[in-house]
Amino acid sequence: MIQDGVVYLSILLAYVALIAFAEQKSKSKLFKVVPGIIFIYVGGALMQTFGVFGKTNSIDNTYNTVRNVLLPAMLILMLLHCDLRKIIKMGPKILLTFFAASFTIIIGFTVTYLLLKEFYAKDTWKAFAALSSSWTGGSANMVILQKILDVPENIFGYALIMDTVNYSIWVMFMFWLVPFADRFNRWTKAKAIEVPVAADEVATTTENHQGKMGFTELIVLLGFSILLSTICTEIGNALPELGAVFNGTTWTIVFASVIGLLLAMTKAAKIPGANDVSKVMLYVIIALIASKADFSQLFQAPIYIISGFLILLIHALLMLIIAKVCKLDLFTMGVTSLANIGGVASTPILAGAYHQSLIPVGILTALLGNLLGTYYGLLTARILSSL
Repeated sequence: MIQDGVVYLSILLAYVALIAFAEQKSKSKLFKVVPGIIFIYVGGALMQTFGVFGKTNSIDNTYNTVRNVLLPAMLILMLLHCDLRKIIKMGPKILLTFFAASFTIIIGFTVTYLLLKEFYAKDTWKAFAALSSSWTGGSANMVILQKILDVPENIFGYALIMDTVNYSIWVMFMFWLVPFADRFNRWTKAKAIEVPVAADEVATTTENHQGKMGFTELIVLLGFSILLSTICTEIGNALPELGAVFNGTTWTIVFASVIGLLLAMTKAAKIPGANDVSKVMLYVIIALIASKADFSQLFQAPIYIISGFLILLIHALLMLIIAKVCKLDLFTMGVTSLANIGGVASTPILAGAYHQSLIPVGILTALLGNLLGTYYGLLTARILSSL
């Protein structure tokens, strides 16, 4: 049994590196079905379940220190490519539909929680709030909510399972619908798809491939993101708590978000490597969270998977009503839905399935989800905690 915090962290880092290497180099289709982040979580949780890590102050201190430093730093780096000026240019139809998709997902969580509340483990509302931040943003938002709400690691595991199983089915469903776009548009009486943003305007939104990350870029990204993370944490902890969910961590995340958005409008957004460094931080944070989990209650997972499908069903039905009433096309509906639930990894691909020139719309809507997902999760937490 490992009791030293440094050894504990080194093992987790090595395991994360192993999974990342396998995900990148393996020719197996397994990682296309199950993302590496799930292997990281399952592996870390199994280490905890089988007693690899002890319950010592050294491990707890390492866990809290590393996660508290990496979380705001990761958020700042992820927001470096979220230029609000470009998002505004997407036009009102895409933006309003995106917001509608976000709120129908929140409604889905609320209704499902009310219907199946008696079947859930204690504090499931916290896990649902964290998952809602992922399904209106991304994995990073879910990790942030886990920290803000102090979601128990065991229950958080159910949210991750839902995020994988239900999300994967939804992505496949969205791609399956593409050939039926004309038929759907005739049913809703939608106009032809408009392209609200030119392809070259997304140049600074994705990773800058014209330059490669070297030593200087790496040390700048690490050094300044961690420094800014520390400053945000110190200021956040010094401010008063407001309500049940707006605490020091929430303040820290708000300041980190503002800093990330401001930097996105400067030359800092062009520094190559921000996505890679933030992904490393995300993987490490997931491993840390998993190392506190226990799979002894995994038999409850089926009810959570069923809940995930019910949430998506409610979301789909409400979006259909909105499409019919507002005469919206399938591209707008599909991309805004997946921008919430799928994020940057899948939304541009879906947009490209309709037309290559629409890929920037997929990227920008997904980045908007990354920006707002944390706050949607806090809204969901406020609603579910009162039920």
